[in-house]
Amino acid sequence: MCSRSFVAGLLGSSLIILFAVVPGPVLAGVKPGEMITPQNASEVKNLVSPGVYWKVQHGMTMQIVPTRRVDWPPPYKDATEKYSSQVRLSADHRTVVGYVAGQPFPLLDPNDPEIAEKLVWNNVFRPITSDDYDLRFFECQAQNVRPGKSQWIINDTMVGHYAGYSEVGRTEVQPLPTDPDYKKTNRMWLFGLYPILAPAAERGTGLIRFRYGDPNKGDDSWTWDVGARRVRRLNEAILSTSTDVASAWNPDHYSGFNPKTEAYNYKFLGEKDLLAVIHAVHSPEITCATDGGASACPEAWEIRHMYVIEAMPRYNVVNTLQGKNVVYLDSEVWFEPYVDTYDQHGELFQNYLFFLTYRDRPVPDARIAIYPFKREFVVGSNSTDLEGGVASMCYLPSRNSPERECWYINMGAVGIDFFTFQSMAEAAEGGHSNQ
Repeated sequence: MCSRSFVAGLLGSSLIILFAVVPGPVLAGVKPGEMITPQNASEVKNLVSPGVYWKVQHGMTMQIVPTRRVDWPPPYKDATEKYSSQVRLSADHRTVVGYVAGQPFPLLDPNDPEIAEKLVWNNVFRPITSDDYDLRFFECQAQNVRPGKSQWIINDTMVGHYAGYSEVGRTEVQPLPTDPDYKKTNRMWLFGLYPILAPAAERGTGLIRFRYGDPNKGDDSWTWDVGARRVRRLNEAILSTSTDVASAWNPDHYSGFNPKTEAYNYKFLGEKDLLAVIHAVHSPEITCATDGGASACPEAWEIRHMYVIEAMPRYNVVNTLQGKNVVYLDSEVWFEPYVDTYDQHGELFQNYLFFLTYRDRPVPDARIAIYPFKREFVVGSNSTDLEGGVASMCYLPSRNSPERECWYINMGAVGIDFFTFQSMAEAAEGGHSNQ
């Protein structure tokens, strides 16, 4: 999520076991009410990923709170019960067959040799944004990691829209459950990030990305070059690579782990009870004062049951900067609270951290984006280059946003026409386009 270089580099009875209340996990080593700081960071070493532990060691604090349950949006739950029994993996175990909507694989067996692939596809068709979303006016601040020191901002970026539209798996907004455009274009989803509003040098820049149902067709993506007033196609490899020294973000990690699914091999590493922020207290998020603004803290961290999956790129299909990703996937939310990446030498490289909250509106004073049920919202996201000591903290919504409600999820806020060269160009040029 930030700047032009940031853009380039930027889920009945048959399922009763799924929806049953899971006993609360044992808080091994920590208890509600405890504050975790760099001084007692060792208490959470085995309760977070290595990348998150690095952040605690470097100043990020945690407020430990009791674990609370999260339910899926009812339409997503209904679709899962209706359609999941017909879903299976393809003969090569890489793609889903028979998927319509909801979660593809709600019944999981840790001993299933296909469990890693099934978990990843559950992540692809997750309940947090099944139809469409429009995040308006979010802000990212990049800074050096400076434990105990004041914030030193390297780059401050604001973006007008971070938006997406799913053509398959739709559960709340017509057309349901599949947009007719899918039969014509084979596009599974469309993504747009535009226009950059600040800094001034990057104003108007944008990104559009398409994901296809064809497992052998890579993503298409384009950026709007303000200076040349033209659209430029991006090489697919850049989607996993941050080319901005002031940010560790790249499009494949904007929303957790999101590269072309079939371009990776997967290994199930196990199930663990780990800490994560699922019921964040703050929206907008607050700047952490003890790590130089490199994260949001203190926030409410609770023990969550997670699946851990290793994702290794198939280098004959895609070139990536990361040697591997380790994905930590929440077993109720089906969103990854964090992802660690490792470089080509196996060294810990980057950490992507997401702060989520569970409520019926994105901000307490919302007047439009109000839902008849609770759902998850990402209220903050953080990327850290552990090798370079540079972090980027994104506020969703921005603390300086003219749009207070920020998140519009499954409300029909954007349609297919939003994800066009013309719309991106007009947003950048004040109504003038040049394709």
